[in-house]
Amino acid sequence: MNISVGILSRKNIGVTFHGEFRGSDSKTYSGHHSITKPVTLTPCHDTSFLELEEVTIGIQFHWQRNENQRFSGTLDIVGRDDGLLTAINIIDIEEYLKSVISSEMAGTSMLELLKAHAIISRSWAIRKVLERKQLQGGAGCVTDVRFDSDDKHIAWYGASPHTLFDVCADDHCQRYYGKSGSLNPTVIEAVNDTAGLVLSFGDEICDCRFHKCCGGRTERYDVCWEDENKPYLTSVEDDWCEKATPEVLKQVLNDFDYETKGYHDWVVEYSAEELSEIVRERSGIDFGLIKDLIPMKRGDSGRIYKLKVVGSLRALTIGKELEIRKWLSHSHLYSSAFDVSRTIDGGFLLTGKGWGHGVGLCQIGAAVMASEGKTYKEILDFYYRGAEVTNL
Repeated sequence: MNISVGILSRKNIGVTFHGEFRGSDSKTYSGHHSITKPVTLTPCHDTSFLELEEVTIGIQFHWQRNENQRFSGTLDIVGRDDGLLTAINIIDIEEYLKSVISSEMAGTSMLELLKAHAIISRSWAIRKVLERKQLQGGAGCVTDVRFDSDDKHIAWYGASPHTLFDVCADDHCQRYYGKSGSLNPTVIEAVNDTAGLVLSFGDEICDCRFHKCCGGRTERYDVCWEDENKPYLTSVEDDWCEKATPEVLKQVLNDFDYETKGYHDWVVEYSAEELSEIVRERSGIDFGLIKDLIPMKRGDSGRIYKLKVVGSLRALTIGKELEIRKWLSHSHLYSSAFDVSRTIDGGFLLTGKGWGHGVGLCQIGAAVMASEGKTYKEILDFYYRGAEVTNL
């Protein structure tokens, strides 16, 4: 199975070709080119690969940055209605997975953790390929959803609002940074040893969500997305992530993730004026001076999924989990599992725990489990209750 991955969109796309590529325009490409028109570029040799310039990763998160990335497989550059070009990498799904588990974590992670991640990433990716086929056939799938009224703004973000490709390459879907780190022998071993294995619940391939650190308890699916019960995505008490040592973290986290400190327990402080400006900028709504933040509903992990924002001009209940994180930070809060208190000068103190939405596999917790000798099946059994590893 091939998968199509959206990498970037620009007016001009800078590409350096390592080896020859044949274009759908009947030209042969090598060296450096600035692509300005739609074209499909296919490698002439198995060893040929290309390098895309200035790929943005971590979009709108605190680790956002640009870097050049190398890709094997076919590059399909397509035109969009807004005049931009989108670069799409078309690649075998098993090769895609080698990059994903090296991009989501460090390729030096423990073998059993990499095997577990290969299975859940394969499961999720296959679901996305099938969902897009259903969408093209008119069946539809869950995308971005928003409900607005005078006193409520509830939104969540589906993982498949893409029409030009199956998945994107950033945190919105699964991190995919091309050939970076994918040649690590342990990564290749993990993908090869689990080839064809997916996580299933009944006749369904599981919608395998994962995150960096749950903060002590994972969360239910419906706290973050549609009001639907997924039996294998329930809340699980997880003290594994609290046991993470610097050695385990250094082994499992990429360099830019390792730069993030204090994510299990964290504190953010704002003056009332600063918070009011952030909320106005991020929401597009002028609340006036923020007077109060009132948690209305929490999930089992303590993550807020309905929060009442009270300002001098208006009040509004907002949700779900990610929308709250976006509105209360210039980028994103680490999570929505926080308590609200006031400072002496009338500011706001957010005391939180965890990094990410908290649903499914906790990467830090799973890393500790692997370091203590747990197998990939034991890791998956712990985080996805009732699901089974099956062979496609």
